[in-house]
Amino acid sequence: MDEDVLSTPGHLISLAARGFVRMSEARLKPLGFGVGQLPVLVALQNGKASTQRDLARFARIEQPPMAQMLARMERDGLIERTRDPADGRSSRIVLTKAAQQRMPEAITALFGGNREALVGFTDSEALQLVDLLTRLIENLDQISSADAALGDSRVL
Repeated sequence: MDEDVLSTPGHLISLAARGFVRMSEARLKPLGFGVGQLPVLVALQNGKASTQRDLARFARIEQPPMAQMLARMERDGLIERTRDPADGRSSRIVLTKAAQQRMPEAITALFGGNREALVGFTDSEALQLVDLLTRLIENLDQISSADAALGDSRVL
């Protein structure tokens, strides 16, 4: 087979993702945010999660890296932790006032970057791209879940 590995969807999406990360980091860094923190910032801003476990699930990362990220975010003054009154072993996590105040500017910068990246795309093409990528992510999540289940059964 004479396929070009560098023209596969996986490789092209990886290149696009790295480009988005570079652009987003450049726009977020002056505001004191990192692109890896985005899922946490958005989840906390929208009230979708407030515990480390919920944030890890929302961001689709494991607990240990989430714990490290939250420790850095707390050190940098982006989040605060308080004891959960319902469960003394757990903490509730909230954005600091300073982080909340910078979020609108960060969101504006990110939407602007996305618009710039999609120059030359019609609105219909941009919507189709989002739909296709969403479906691709769902497929990859299913594959990952199936692989994890196979791995678990191999251990038994």
